Amino acid sequence: DVKNDTRTENTEANLPESQDFLSGTEDKKMTRFTDFEGKTSFGMSVFNLGNAIMGSGILGLAYAMANTGVVLFLILLTVVAVLSSYSIHLLLKSSGIVGIRAYEQLGYRAFGTPGKMAAGIAITLQNIGAMSSYLYIVKYEFPLVIQAFLKVDNLAGDWYLNGNYLVIFVSVAVILPLALMKQLGYLGYTSGFSLSCMVFFLISVIYKKFSVSCSLVKFDNGTVTRLNVSAMDPGGENCIPKMANLNSQTAYTIPILAFAFVCHPEVLPIYTELRNATKKKMQHVANISIAIMYCMYFLAALFGYLTFYGAVEAELLHTYSRIDPYDTLILCVRVAVLTAVTLTVPIVLFPVRRAIQQMMFPNKTFYWPRHIAIALILLTFINLLVIFAPNILGIFGVIGATSAPCLIFIFPAIFYIRIVPKEEEPLCSVPKILAACFAGIGFLFMIMSLSFIIIDWTSNTNKASTGH
Repeated sequence: DVKNDTRTENTEANLPESQDFLSGTEDKKMTRFTDFEGKTSFGMSVFNLGNAIMGSGILGLAYAMANTGVVLFLILLTVVAVLSSYSIHLLLKSSGIVGIRAYEQLGYRAFGTPGKMAAGIAITLQNIGAMSSYLYIVKYEFPLVIQAFLKVDNLAGDWYLNGNYLVIFVSVAVILPLALMKQLGYLGYTSGFSLSCMVFFLISVIYKKFSVSCSLVKFDNGTVTRLNVSAMDPGGENCIPKMANLNSQTAYTIPILAFAFVCHPEVLPIYTELRNATKKKMQHVANISIAIMYCMYFLAALFGYLTFYGAVEAELLHTYSRIDPYDTLILCVRVAVLTAVTLTVPIVLFPVRRAIQQMMFPNKTFYWPRHIAIALILLTFINLLVIFAPNILGIFGVIGATSAPCLIFIFPAIFYIRIVPKEEEPLCSVPKILAACFAGIGFLFMIMSLSFIIIDWTSNTNKASTGH
């Protein structure tokens, strides 16, 4: 079946959404998953995608650098960023050929219903895992921050110091209204604000590097404690950055880095809403988002590492609190990180709702009650998980280790190989061979992350948590 792909990108961009889907000549049934032309500006799309990439992972990157060394970390981060960009290129090329901009529909075109379900389930699990981990951070960090601001020593029975109440409050007051928006485009403003919170985090980390003297940090068996100035030693070899460093923890940092740029479920919804969307324009959006995040990741990791060297913890902000628990700047940074994480939840919820609609109500048009109901059910479910089953995060580690490589490496590659017609690119052409290798890398990452998690469980030392 030869797809009708003679139209140029420009005419395609000007067609209304519904006509866009008539490209497959053999099936004339219309698939409408949005009923509007893209209205979102380039900048807002960059903010949204940047926010989708920007997970809580940034807090663990200094620890990753301590276990890989500066140069090795930079090489790994660069490789991952390039791979993520290539992966988005595969997704956009496939969706351009089919004229459909939904991950699940690409799966359907490539492998029929199993493909659609596989993509939908992977997106749902991956993003529910991400939302749970974000709300988990709110549950544990928010009470501590309030406690430190109020300078209360014991966690009394006050409701505003109870993480469970705070999570529900944040979900209802902030996340729910944003999740009910009709289009992702409206979230561009909150995404911009979320990213500026992270910029504040970055500036503070850089500032702290110059205000915390390394020799003040006492390195007794790898923990950080505050020293009296009298007992100060010059810090010696502890205060020299390692360029390359391989140890037992190095292996754990590779999955953390591999999933540092996961935004693939969000790419196609953002593409759908982009004004005057073309493949090239969307690739630019993706590349700029990845580039901005790449710089932020590297700087945050570098300066976090250069502040504490080998004593940096898996969660960077806790390491600062070790030195001074009531440090006002670090408290503000923690509030900023909490804000950023909270504002990422609605962005991550959109693709899940879309996947559920594609799986359960494939031919229905937009309908407010359904839109609202799915958001409510999802948020309620995630709140219940975070409140009653906090240990579920270990399970999400496993889910992350399986669904993330699928969404980043395996699905884009195999969908591309199936969707691009053999007449255009035979199976042994360079692009298809590259895509096949790319899927292979994905399987490698999956096996690697899963085996680390299993080793971790068996040895029962929860040193590094893999999870985006």
